[in-house]
Amino acid sequence: MFTDKKSLLLNRKTQWLALFAIALVAVAFVVVPVWIIQPFKPQTARGVEVSYNLRLWSPLVTILSLASGLFLVASLWQGSPRWWKKAILVVVLIPLLASTWFARQNHFEWMFNPLANAAYVKTDQAAFVSDNDIVIAVESNGEAAAYPIRQMAYHHLVQDTVGGTPIVATY
Repeated sequence: MFTDKKSLLLNRKTQWLALFAIALVAVAFVVVPVWIIQPFKPQTARGVEVSYNLRLWSPLVTILSLASGLFLVASLWQGSPRWWKKAILVVVLIPLLASTWFARQNHFEWMFNPLANAAYVKTDQAAFVSDNDIVIAVESNGEAAAYPIRQMAYHHLVQDTVGGTPIVATY
């Protein structure tokens, strides 16, 4: 069977483009949710939905991307006599491998970690809360507690006991 050089070259260019596109898609599936859901940044319901769906599908998409990428790298490796082209193939594999690993991590826990040593003070000792700060207030059995939104926006939850009742306040 005869294959001319022009169609072979076009095929190789298509493989290179496909490899870069696959790597871009795999990276996007793990970077976009992190970019949408950030501490101290307002989120929309649509943004959270998109982030959740990308996070849900990222393990499958990244493993398929890695398998496709490995196939393309093997195909391109054989026909690349130049060392620098092989180096580029290895460099393209790095984000594919990283995104495949990262898709299996709970990076939201890395971004929003709870307070390790939460400390509570009486109202007159709370110098870190100004009069115009917004707080979450809880009252139970005659006892009240307030949690500043400024701190809750990063940590998202606090465990406490108010009026003898254990609670978890979340924001």
